[in-house]
Amino acid sequence: MIKSYQTEWKHILNLKFYSRECKDMLRISKLMRGIFQHKIFTFPMQDTKLPFICNIFDLVCGELALHLQYVRYCIKTNPHKTLSNHFDPYFKSKTNFTLIMMKAKFVLFLCFCGIIPQVSCKELKKDTPYLKPRVVILTDVSSWETDDSESLVRLFAYADVLEIEGLIYTTGWSLDWTRDEFFGLIHQAIDAYEKDLPNLMKRSGQYKHRTDEESKQMIGYWPSAKYLRERTMYGSKKRGLEHIGADNVSPGSEWIINLANETDDRPLWICIWGGGNTLAQAVWSVQQQRTPKELRAFLNKVHAYAITDQDRDLKAGTPFDISSHYWLRREFKDDLLFLWDESAYFYQNATGAANWEEYEKHIQRHGNLGAVYPKYKFGVEGDTPSFLYVLPNGLSNPLQPNQASWGGYFEWSLSPDNETFTYNNQKGRANEISRKYETYFYSAIFNDFAARMDWAKEGAGNRNPVVIVNKQKGTDAIILRPKAGKEVKLDASASFDPDGNQLTFNWWVLPEAGTYSGAVTIVNADTENARIKTPADMAGKSIHIICEVTDTGHPALTSYKRIILEPTKK
Repeated sequence: MIKSYQTEWKHILNLKFYSRECKDMLRISKLMRGIFQHKIFTFPMQDTKLPFICNIFDLVCGELALHLQYVRYCIKTNPHKTLSNHFDPYFKSKTNFTLIMMKAKFVLFLCFCGIIPQVSCKELKKDTPYLKPRVVILTDVSSWETDDSESLVRLFAYADVLEIEGLIYTTGWSLDWTRDEFFGLIHQAIDAYEKDLPNLMKRSGQYKHRTDEESKQMIGYWPSAKYLRERTMYGSKKRGLEHIGADNVSPGSEWIINLANETDDRPLWICIWGGGNTLAQAVWSVQQQRTPKELRAFLNKVHAYAITDQDRDLKAGTPFDISSHYWLRREFKDDLLFLWDESAYFYQNATGAANWEEYEKHIQRHGNLGAVYPKYKFGVEGDTPSFLYVLPNGLSNPLQPNQASWGGYFEWSLSPDNETFTYNNQKGRANEISRKYETYFYSAIFNDFAARMDWAKEGAGNRNPVVIVNKQKGTDAIILRPKAGKEVKLDASASFDPDGNQLTFNWWVLPEAGTYSGAVTIVNADTENARIKTPADMAGKSIHIICEVTDTGHPALTSYKRIILEPTKK
């Protein structure tokens, strides 16, 4: 395997810079994208030398790699333009280009000769931001409540940005015990995903799957259907807190424990579409088997997003204390991040139903996934906000529930059971704010889904803009600490669209996430370069600015970057 990758690296390093043939540029782009992907998810992690080589290569050739990727998009939109004209002036200098190549060759030579020592994977934590968020789905999918099947389709359409670590079938509000015939609905969606994979993989230029267990997936990697099937299993087969105990252990509860045990700094998000009995069972088992300190470590690793409280019947008057959710909130509120959604799911259900013709037109019959997207019975995709909340789209940090995201807004307060405290949005200010942003983001959320279903059907479609603010890439927020009263310049001119579409810019303040309550004015808020004069009385407080970039493709797609201003005293 090492020899094969040595060969690919050699091709990258020796390709001619001044080629005028588009096919040569496409070859460069394809190989470079393959290197980007293999950097994390194809090199065997036990061979620690290879990831280290890739990191070193990024250090000496990272900027060149970004431009090679960009040039591919330019070639697509203007194939008659010569290659060299697509590069920045710095790279038109053959001296500069040759110097970078010489550095890369020298470093690779040292690595392969063993002169540069091997390093452990733990030392490569700087790669973590490029890895997908980890999610486990607890679903009560059934033929009489079709929104879970709808949400499965959307989930698989986002399999390149979410590491789907478990698909666990369990109970829910309308399913007090599991039915074997419904378990097959998960496999039906996976089968459809498998048929659409050749098209979906074109979205990120992926041409094959990894041959290992496909863990620690890099953003852009579409997992195999085999990977998903191996992670599809039963959870708790009976609903409610009363069943938690030694007789309730399931493949799903044990799987959650195993995932949390893995050496991985990323949070493990449990998306609870039905009842959370399986998660509660995992917590109970850890509580019985480990020390209090070890239990806290487990709880700090696992985070939950629950679509209402479905470990109980939802009939009026049904008590909350019969639900395992109640037990989790009561016993572990200081260590378990538990989000109880009563807003985003309701809005999605109702708005989806009200706009069903758009789902018929843009989602159903789009590829094999669209073919298994059923018509709604109660509402449309009520469970989808649970994973929209953790999407790495640059809008929010999931560990900060009050930042507002595609999955809603939450505040710490007394929960709807009037006994336990948790992050929720059932009523009052939190509900109003959550509804405000659910309404604002709905069109962008739907367009994003529709574009992905175009890829499932056609193997082509629109892709999201890449937002770069003040030269900072990636989806992490930018934190700036200017002196209070000073002007801050925000530059998104390096942002680009992978398909060559034009971009529009919208800078706006998200007041609910910050601590400063005064007025803040953004100058040139509709251009790529904005300015903000921080108020003189803002020292020690914060404001959150959203850079919203939308392309002119069809459908129009939006990406984000959050900038947090925390001015200091003059």
